[in-house]
Amino acid sequence: MSFSNLRCVVFSLFIPNFRHPNPKFIPRKMFSRLRDHEEEEEEDKDNLVFSFNRLLHQNPTPPILQFNKILGSLVKANHYSTAASLHRRLVLTGIASDLFTFNILINCFCQLGLISLSFSVFANILKKGYHPNVITFNTIIKGLCLKAQIHQELHFHDKLVALGFHLNQVSYGTLINGLCKVGETRAALQLLRQVDGKLVQPDVVMYNIIIDSMCKDKLVNEAFDLYCEMLAKRISPDVVTYTALISGFCIVGKLKEAIALFNKMMLENINSDVYTFSILVDAFCKEGKVKEAKNVFAMMMKKDTKPDIVTYNSLMDGYCLVKKVNEAMDIFNTLTQRGVSANVRSYTIMINGLCKIQMVDEAINLFEQMHCRNIIPDVVAYNSLIDGLSKLGRISDAIKLIDEMHDRGQSPDIITYNSLLDALCKKHYVEEAIALLRKFKDQGIQPNLYTYNILIKGLCQSGRLKNAQEVFQNLLIKGYSLDVHTYTVMIQGLCGKGLFDEALALLTKMKGNGCVPNAVTYEIIVRSLFYKGENDKAEKLLREMIARGLLED
Repeated sequence: MSFSNLRCVVFSLFIPNFRHPNPKFIPRKMFSRLRDHEEEEEEDKDNLVFSFNRLLHQNPTPPILQFNKILGSLVKANHYSTAASLHRRLVLTGIASDLFTFNILINCFCQLGLISLSFSVFANILKKGYHPNVITFNTIIKGLCLKAQIHQELHFHDKLVALGFHLNQVSYGTLINGLCKVGETRAALQLLRQVDGKLVQPDVVMYNIIIDSMCKDKLVNEAFDLYCEMLAKRISPDVVTYTALISGFCIVGKLKEAIALFNKMMLENINSDVYTFSILVDAFCKEGKVKEAKNVFAMMMKKDTKPDIVTYNSLMDGYCLVKKVNEAMDIFNTLTQRGVSANVRSYTIMINGLCKIQMVDEAINLFEQMHCRNIIPDVVAYNSLIDGLSKLGRISDAIKLIDEMHDRGQSPDIITYNSLLDALCKKHYVEEAIALLRKFKDQGIQPNLYTYNILIKGLCQSGRLKNAQEVFQNLLIKGYSLDVHTYTVMIQGLCGKGLFDEALALLTKMKGNGCVPNAVTYEIIVRSLFYKGENDKAEKLLREMIARGLLED
């Protein structure tokens, strides 16, 4: 068969790009843990290079098969640059490569991100009259997938099919995976339909990739339809299928459906893994159903599935959510005995839980423990502690932590500043709050609606109603979609000054803008009206509350 057309395709796909990828950086602190392993790997590599050189100088020259074995071993050990360099020596020595050698070289260049060089090797295969096989195609397709060059990947596929080449399930699994990774789930499904029964028979891997991607996109019903399609085609779902669907149902809050699938999985004797169990533990905990989460945890232990730090973190988070921080702390304190190491999320969960019940000093102790154990606090950990300190009015301590964030290379965000802003306003330090707002705006951190709600309330409570109204009107002018809390804070400020007509006018405007008042909004106005003896107006609002189902008749 002539490969001239395919050669044209190869050269048209990529203009050579000889930029080498940046070397991977390994932090200095990791060297002590990795040194022994790296020394062993380096010794193995040196032995392979020595064996290669010995073969190279033998007379007569050994068959290419022996060189291929050494190159293959180097590739398995991820020594791609070394393998490519040795192949270059083969070429200079005049030893002819075979298809297996070229496939190894293509893989090296793909793993190094040098796709254009992979295509150069591919062109060389065609030039020498070799027939590329499915391994050749799959290696290139995988290389394109690693570089997220999905359009070139699909173009390459289309040309191969047009020229009569046949790809296998691995090829299409890789293509589908590439599409899903760049968010092209619909295109992945379309490709599945295109190949179904015509080019290859779809397998469980192809379906799993699309189902998982759909579930992450919250298209759970469509994912479930694909699962039913698998059953109809007698393609047996595996633990990956069920785990993806269970996760999807949990994401969209359909816990009953997730449990039903889990039970079906058990009935079919498909063993759940730690990931499946952890998803259910987390879902129950997020709904505050810690008892049910513990039951799943107990089942997990009974099945000899060892929980990991993700499982324990979910359980601790669940306990903290229902204010059972002591139970969460018991788990945290026994993590080492359970064979797992606490990570930054473990500490953040406990710091946040302790701060929520105003045990801030205990949270600070944990925070300091993180530093002692070389666990670097993230923004969430800092924000939890800053919020706890701010709520207790310990503003200077909160400011010190924000300064520490800057010093340690952690950038405060709007959540950080909102906590401090709220504390300043509650202490009636409104000028300081305004100065802080200006400061972080100058740093490029944009306030959100919650920021302005805090400021409006602070201004009202400090007797600066006109300033609060100016901020409120400015939000309306700028097109902010104000929520019920913003209107309620402003209405409360007006009522506090006895401006009932303005408060009632704002209530009407609120409804006109599509923001539905809640019970708190009405109660603020009704109580103020009764207090001032405006009984008729108050009773009219009470009847409106009853009509809206906000108050029992």
